[in-house]
Amino acid sequence: MKPLRSIAALGIGGLLVAGAGAAPSVFPVGVTLYEPEQTWNGYTVLSLLRGNPVVIDMNGHVLKEWDGFNDSAGGPARILPNGEIIAPVGARQGRQESLRLAQQDFNGKEIWSLAGNSDIEAAGGGTQKSLRQHHDWQRADFPAGYYSPDFKPASTGAATLVLAHTDRTLPQIADGLVQDDHLIEYGPDGKIRWEWYAADHKDEFGFTAAAFLAIRAGDRAGGAGGPGGGPGGGGPRAGGPGAGGAGGGAGPARGPGGAAGGPGARGGGAPQRAGGGAPQRAGGGGAPGRGGGGPSAPRAYDWLHINSATYVGPNHWFDAGDKRFDPQNVIICSRQASFIAIIARDGHVVWRMGPDYRETPELQRIGQIIGQHHAHFIPKGLPGAGNLMVFDNGGASGYGFDTPIERNGQGGLARATSRVLEIDPVKMDTVWSYTASTFYSTNISGAQRLPNGNTLITEGAGSRVFEVTADKKIVWEYMSAGADGALSSVYRAYRVPYEWIPQLQKPVEAAVKPPAGFHTP
Repeated sequence: MKPLRSIAALGIGGLLVAGAGAAPSVFPVGVTLYEPEQTWNGYTVLSLLRGNPVVIDMNGHVLKEWDGFNDSAGGPARILPNGEIIAPVGARQGRQESLRLAQQDFNGKEIWSLAGNSDIEAAGGGTQKSLRQHHDWQRADFPAGYYSPDFKPASTGAATLVLAHTDRTLPQIADGLVQDDHLIEYGPDGKIRWEWYAADHKDEFGFTAAAFLAIRAGDRAGGAGGPGGGPGGGGPRAGGPGAGGAGGGAGPARGPGGAAGGPGARGGGAPQRAGGGAPQRAGGGGAPGRGGGGPSAPRAYDWLHINSATYVGPNHWFDAGDKRFDPQNVIICSRQASFIAIIARDGHVVWRMGPDYRETPELQRIGQIIGQHHAHFIPKGLPGAGNLMVFDNGGASGYGFDTPIERNGQGGLARATSRVLEIDPVKMDTVWSYTASTFYSTNISGAQRLPNGNTLITEGAGSRVFEVTADKKIVWEYMSAGADGALSSVYRAYRVPYEWIPQLQKPVEAAVKPPAGFHTP
């Protein structure tokens, strides 16, 4: 176990002094704002792109850190009651994939593992088994994967939904090898009991003929600059070593080619394409992501880049008879194509938003969603239950949208700000939203509805996590930094109640006010 650390010693979390450059040379880290009377107080679980998952208190003190996980390869760590954690383990060289999921108790003892049965290359030659999991996973008894007073996930006995990769030859989509997205549900016994392959349903995603031409053209563009080794990569083309998850730099914004921007760069300039260029072929050269030693994987075309997969979960729409929202169905979203869809258990798409938000007057009012992450339904027991919540990143995405800038039909959708949206999925109305002129994360990120009606937002590329009220007032803000002081991107953050980690003594909560002269919203 690594020694715990605190970066809250200076009242507002600390002030870092950066090297020379265009960005600010002094900037705050840790908790920079905290109004205890207006927040939903608890522990915040951070899934970091460089480093282990950690738990912080409301004042930013790191209270717990688990070793042996790799959120950069596989996405979020989640806490269960009694201080247990489930998160991805290991990384595949040249791919944005973990090798397995593992569950540890509070003291770090492994109590469960899901290894999968895919054969991949192994260090020293031969093959090894891998789950090929990426971006997301879900327990069936833990709707949306975050806290609601109506649910208490068990330590054992639940099915596990895994978002995975599979390599396929699909001439109807691309000329070369395709890295297809693959949903797998494993029973409590570890046996597969349901599977779904994205490419088998390509005609259900709302693609036009122009979109299919752009998808094929992206494959023919070929090549990738680096491994695209973690959720920081974002795609479509993996950039140099800076583009891939833990291999990336620490700055809040990522410029062309995946290079990290300096402090204060968040939200500036034109829409950034994580990695830049045409859609990526995953795999190939470059340095591995954290934990990704061994031979490189064969190159394959990451055509959809699905980045979330979540059970729909119990909801009032289904209770009223709308079978599209069956709790066992799965909601997914594609970053590359900018669509969100519900997959029924027979494999068909039964509900969809995008990729073209001009399709209906209702979608036009919502506005074009671009490169989104963390699409899920707010669980029962929370304000807004049954509504869709999604982090609409912006940046550049989409297939078949020919613009004066993107004449090849790839990445023609572009916006240099982000939004968090809460949407009635039946009326297709925006119920609530958050945005700001400097609010922008080109990749990763997410949002969690809290029991008091507030929303916890992960502005991941900018290393920022903050809590806003229903009237959009920021009441808690945290800037993530590593032990070396550099800003540290956050794949996703979750808030859990104090009683879920009983091994920790409930902390003292102290208000934090920004120092005089600092700009606040």
